[in-house]
Amino acid sequence: MAKYRNNLPQLGGDIYLTDAGIETDLIFNRGIEIREFAAHTLLPNPKGRRALQDYFGGFIDLANRFGTGLILDTVTWKAHRHWADDLGESPSELHEANRIAVALIANLRATANNVKPIVLNAPIGPRGDAYAPEELIDADSAEAYYAEQLGWLTNTEIDMVTGLTFTQASEAVGLVRAARFAELPCVISFTVETDGRLPTGQPLREAIEHVDSETEGSPAYYMINCAHPDHFADVLRDGDWRKRIRGIRANASRCSHAELDEAEVLDPGNPVELGEQYSDLRAAMPWLNVFGGCCGCDVRHVAAIATSLAAMAA
Repeated sequence: MAKYRNNLPQLGGDIYLTDAGIETDLIFNRGIEIREFAAHTLLPNPKGRRALQDYFGGFIDLANRFGTGLILDTVTWKAHRHWADDLGESPSELHEANRIAVALIANLRATANNVKPIVLNAPIGPRGDAYAPEELIDADSAEAYYAEQLGWLTNTEIDMVTGLTFTQASEAVGLVRAARFAELPCVISFTVETDGRLPTGQPLREAIEHVDSETEGSPAYYMINCAHPDHFADVLRDGDWRKRIRGIRANASRCSHAELDEAEVLDPGNPVELGEQYSDLRAAMPWLNVFGGCCGCDVRHVAAIATSLAAMAA
């Protein structure tokens, strides 16, 4: 049974951490191969499951050490039909991957001793590249498409879903509508480019306002992912629309998406500097309360973010 599905505790305003760039951490820092960049493919292998448990365990311990809540993710980002051919997996196998992914983090939560809540979240990735949309997807098509994966998740212990690394507003509208039908709280986290706009060229403000307008404001909140704070801080200077944003999952690197695609080594950036930039963002937008990392980040970066936020609150 879902624990927080009907009352997400992070909406109360306390600090919640998330994990970081699971794929880049496991591949570059831990030497673990991930087929097609789809972390759920590690689930059938005992070594892969242990790697996932160890990875998430680090963030569970970190949240407990800093006395924060935690948004604990499943490895469901690419566990949907769009990737079936690339992965050589049938819909039934993808369905099972979603079930096992939730069971894994539900067990981690059940055995944790954290004082603050651990919210189980299922990230759902876009139908295509997280840096650049392969095609424009209309809201109706997206709603019909995402209904399948959400249906797989509804009868699990999952508390919420997040459209993570979404690159276009219309696709986000479809996911939100499908989540509303499935009675699952939904967050939308947009990928932005070095100019703070979505890869489609749409300004972040317009994307958020479009999704809210087309869904009667259904998203629980919005997040920004997969870009360095230098890339989007300027677009967050003013406007009430910013209050719909609660979370940041930034990249460690200042490189553009094109540069990151070509990179053969991981750019971990500067964790301490990144933590300070998160504090600057929270100072300007004090309602921000969900913080983690994206590409190139690992537990060190989230620890630096938590340290900086704690110093700010002292």
